[in-house]
Amino acid sequence: MPGRPVQPPGVDPGARGDLPVGRAEDRRGFNVPGRPGYVPGGFRDEDEDIRDYGRIQRDRREFNEDGRTYIREPGRIIVRDRDSYYIRHDETERFRDLDRGGFRRERRGSETYSYLDRPGGEQIITVVDDDGRLLRRSRRFRDGREVVIIDNAYGARRPIYEDVVDLPPPDIRIPRERYVVDYDGADERTVYEALSAPPVVPIDRRYTLDQVRYSPQLRARMRSVDIDTINFDTGSFTVTPDQAARLSTIASAINQAIRNNPQEVFLIEGYTDAVGSDVDNLSLSDRRAQSVATVLTQRFQVPPENLTTQGYGEQYLKVNTQSASRENRRVTVRRITPLIQQGQAEGAPPPR
Repeated sequence: MPGRPVQPPGVDPGARGDLPVGRAEDRRGFNVPGRPGYVPGGFRDEDEDIRDYGRIQRDRREFNEDGRTYIREPGRIIVRDRDSYYIRHDETERFRDLDRGGFRRERRGSETYSYLDRPGGEQIITVVDDDGRLLRRSRRFRDGREVVIIDNAYGARRPIYEDVVDLPPPDIRIPRERYVVDYDGADERTVYEALSAPPVVPIDRRYTLDQVRYSPQLRARMRSVDIDTINFDTGSFTVTPDQAARLSTIASAINQAIRNNPQEVFLIEGYTDAVGSDVDNLSLSDRRAQSVATVLTQRFQVPPENLTTQGYGEQYLKVNTQSASRENRRVTVRRITPLIQQGQAEGAPPPR
């Protein structure tokens, strides 16, 4: 995920109160079993619901290793490498919040398996490695059948920046308003069309989810829906009930697509404007994307296993301004099924 040069911290309506990133510590072997600072699954084991962003800022800790900076905060790891920022979140957090009673996890060697029990005897299984990196998500039926929805297998461990796929921009031959749909005022048919359309250019191989997350030109091969009608309070990632109601149209479109293909996967992307620190904006955008995904499930019964989230902070501005911008503080929804499931049935491996 190529990023812009790091900008000085400022004040953002969605990320005010810039605080020090945290206590810096030089530690060899970041998150390696048996070394200082190691946390199984890559994240702090938090069972409580953290909604105070000030606490998140205070709990940040910074580690340096091999020229990279790792910033750990509750449920997130942010990596600064080559003047770019990358964020990885706890893939089980959203499922744990949906049903703490029906959620459990267990350790198997270097991997952590989590299970979410669903009505009717179904289970959603999520597998992560020691870095908290999603390896696989599947749906297990009552009769024992298991269907893989996301296969993020990538071989040997590697730095996040190696997941960036360098592609040319796609040749867009449809009207701009159909390629990126503005949610405000769009009807369900228009939204559904954008979220069920094929790639705008042919896709000839399967990519991992992480390659999709961190490669803007790869994501650009799919149409999207921009939602800038959700306005979060300062330093907050909670979707208020009145704003949650505005998601009904896109929820209906996603549910219709999933009824047609139960293996569909949609990426919920969070963005901020360019005002504020890179770390705060990245963290808040990632948490806001997760909050929207949670609302889609809790209020509109969108299956959680068909959603995944990622925050991009102030990267990829919709309006090129360093000032406060409502249009840049948005959530984008994109269908990514053709990118991560192309050839999956034949067992085609993702590109190295």
